[in-house]
Amino acid sequence: MSAVLLFALAILALALGLALFGFNALLQQRREEQHVRVIERALLQQPASMPPADAPARSLWRRVIDLLESIGRRFEHSRLGRSLLAPEDLLLLEQINRNTAAGRAIFLGLRLVLALLLPAVVLLWLHPGGARGVVELLCALGLGLLLPKLALSAWAERLRKRVEDELPLLVDLLRLLQGVGFSVDQSLQTIAERFQPVLPVLGREIRDANLAYMRGRPRPQSLRRLATSFGNDDLQSLVQILLQVHEHGGAVQEPLRQFAERLREQRKMSMKEKTGKLAVKMTVVMMLTLLPALMLVLAGPAVVSLVGSLAKFRGH
Repeated sequence: MSAVLLFALAILALALGLALFGFNALLQQRREEQHVRVIERALLQQPASMPPADAPARSLWRRVIDLLESIGRRFEHSRLGRSLLAPEDLLLLEQINRNTAAGRAIFLGLRLVLALLLPAVVLLWLHPGGARGVVELLCALGLGLLLPKLALSAWAERLRKRVEDELPLLVDLLRLLQGVGFSVDQSLQTIAERFQPVLPVLGREIRDANLAYMRGRPRPQSLRRLATSFGNDDLQSLVQILLQVHEHGGAVQEPLRQFAERLREQRKMSMKEKTGKLAVKMTVVMMLTLLPALMLVLAGPAVVSLVGSLAKFRGH
C-alpha cells in the first residue's frame, strides 16, 4: 500500500511540475509577444498607450496549441522525445502535411500532457489502491500515449481514402487538359487553381508542388511528396508518367487513357470483392435474424395444434 501511495504522490508531483512548467512557458511566451508588440509600435511610430487596432485577440484554443508546442520543443531533442517520435509517427505526420517543426512539437507535447493528465484524473476520480490501482494508472498512462497516435492514424487513413477516391478524376482532368493542348506544367497549374473544390486533397498537394517548383525546386523534387507520402502505388505511377513527359516530351493522352482504364478495372474488382464479402456477412445476419422468425411463422401454427391435441388426449 505504501508503494502505491508513493507512486501516486510521484504522479501528482510530476503533474504539478508539468503544470508549473507549462505556466512558466506561457508567461515567457507572453512576455516575448509583448516585446514584439513594443518593437512594432516603435517601428510604426505609434503611441505606447494605444495598442494596434488590428491585433487579433488570441483564443483559448490558440493558447493551448502554443503551450503544447512549447512543451514539445523542450523535449523534442531529448531521449524521451526521440522515443515518442518514431519513424512511423513522422510518416503519419507527413501524410497529413504536418511534418514540420511546429507539427512535431504539438504532437509530442500532446502525448506528454495526456500521459500525465489521464493518470492524474484516474487518481483523483477513482482513488485506486493496491495492485489494481497500479494497473489502472499504468493503463491510463498507456492510453494517454496512444490516443494522439490513434487519432493521427485515423486522420491519415481518411486522407488516404480520399486520395484513392480523387485519383480517377485527376487522371480524367489531366487527359482533358492535355487534349486541348496544355503542357504538363499548365495542366497542373490549372488543376491547382480551378479544380481544388472537387479535388480538395490532391488539389492542395498539387498547389504546394507548384509553389515549390516556382521557387526553384526541380519538378521531380517538387512532386516527391505527392508520389511518396500517401503510399498509393497508382498515384506514384501517375507522377512517374508526368515526370517522363515533362523531361522527354511526347504524347501523354494514350498513357493516361490506359492508366484510367486500369484504374477503373481495379475499382470494379474492388467493388466485386466488397460485394462478395457483404453477401457472406448478410448470410450470417439472415441466419441469426430472419431464419428464426421464418421458422416461428411457418412452424408456429403446427406446434400450437400439436400442443392442443396433446392436451385433449391427456384430458381423455
